[in-house]
Amino acid sequence: MKPVIVILIIAIAVWACSPAKKVSAPTKAVLSETSQDSTEYELVIIDTRFDNWYLMNYSPAKDRTNEYYRMKNSIAAANWNEYYNSGRYHRAIESYLDYWPNIDYGIELNRKLFWYFKFVEETYKLPLF
Repeated sequence: MKPVIVILIIAIAVWACSPAKKVSAPTKAVLSETSQDSTEYELVIIDTRFDNWYLMNYSPAKDRTNEYYRMKNSIAAANWNEYYNSGRYHRAIESYLDYWPNIDYGIELNRKLFWYFKFVEETYKLPLF
C-alpha cells in the first residue's frame, strides 16, 4: 500500500508542477523563455525499505542515459496503469500513475523512478518491464 501512496504523491506532484500551456501562438522571444524553463521536479518515496534497497542495488556502474530511463519508465508506468485499470494486483497497485514520457523530469528523477519500479518488481513480484 505504501508504494501506491508514493506513486500517487508523485503523480500529484508532477501534475501540480507542470507548466501551464499557452493558447496563443508564441513569439520568438517567448520560445526562448520557455526553452529555458527552470521547472524542477521532486520524487518523494515514503517507503523506507526502498532507500535501503536502493543503496544496496544501485551503483554508478549500472547507470544509463536519461533516454533509457525515460523509455523504461514509460513502459513500466503503462503496465502499472494497465494493472490498475484491470484490477490486477489490486493489493499492491491502488492508484493511477500520471507519468508523461515527453516531459523531461531530469535524469535524477527518472533514475530514481526506474529503480523504484525495479524495487516494486522485486518486492511484490509484479512484471512491470
